[in-house]
Amino acid sequence: MNVGSRTLPRLLSFLLAVVLTTGLSLLGAAPAAAGQTGMRAADPSVIRVGGTYISVQSVNGGIAVRQAASPDALAAAPARQVWTDSRNLGEVWAPEIVTDGGRYYIYFSAGRGTAHRMYAIHSASPASGYTAERQLALPDGKWAIDGSLFTFNGQRWFVWSGWAGDTNVEQNIYLSRMSDPLTPTGGRYIISQPRESWERVVGNPFINESPEAIRDPNGQLHIVYSANGSWSDQYCLADLRLRAGGDPTYVWDWYKSNGCLFGSNRATMMAGWDPTLHVNGPGHHSFVLLNGDIATSPPAGPRFPLMYHGVPKGTAYSWANRYWYTGTFCWWGNTTYRRANVPGPTADTGFSIKFFE
Repeated sequence: MNVGSRTLPRLLSFLLAVVLTTGLSLLGAAPAAAGQTGMRAADPSVIRVGGTYISVQSVNGGIAVRQAASPDALAAAPARQVWTDSRNLGEVWAPEIVTDGGRYYIYFSAGRGTAHRMYAIHSASPASGYTAERQLALPDGKWAIDGSLFTFNGQRWFVWSGWAGDTNVEQNIYLSRMSDPLTPTGGRYIISQPRESWERVVGNPFINESPEAIRDPNGQLHIVYSANGSWSDQYCLADLRLRAGGDPTYVWDWYKSNGCLFGSNRATMMAGWDPTLHVNGPGHHSFVLLNGDIATSPPAGPRFPLMYHGVPKGTAYSWANRYWYTGTFCWWGNTTYRRANVPGPTADTGFSIKFFE
């Protein structure tokens, strides 16, 4: 793979700095794989505020927040319940914590079957004082999960996974503008559908979900998402890169990685990217960023912290066997994403992402 001379020294320092973090061992079990925490759970969402790492998870029919001095320490931190499903909305999935205007917002999906919709609660404190839930009036009002708020070029956006209609055929990635953290405005815009062969290995339905935004060193927007069914070890992370100066609402301004960037099966990996050594089906990740701001750097140096869920290799793959893992990522320059038989240019070159267990 070509790496521009401008970025090579930085990339080399990134790679030299990457270390495999050591997780907590489970009582009575073999030592945990690199990065495995003691948290037997899915869908991590973690931000850093000052020197404190804050996570949120769905648990006990509601939502709990943990706070610790490091991502690895979150598993041992007390879980404080900040919201309970008192209205019996149904399954509570994949809460996501962000900050905006000095307040904490937690977005989550709740419902049963086709009734899943996005909700939000907010507070001035990360672990107490949250409001009652409020349903987001997302454009078209369709099934929606895995939503998150971010700001890019001064505009708030909401990104989520949803259905085009009212049947469970495939999950797409959508964007909507937000006039404030609780108010969608305008239409919904599709930016990704699971139509590539490597993201259709496992289907019924075909999956693009858990989108997470981040900005690269060139200032370009990326949406990293999970592909293939989360019930299989084909689950993986892939990347959408908005072309320089592109319109986030225009699907043809988005370029998709030509394979998984973080996965456990070599056949679906993008050329030049290697499968995992210790984890099966890594996915539904969280970029652990200062205040959750997509434009921020890690606390110090070239290491960018990451959390994701996966199943230890050698363990039967199932939802019940998922753990939170800590890892790292770095930006990888001069990477071309290509597409065929579509409007506009068929190739786009820019930053991609390397993930490490």
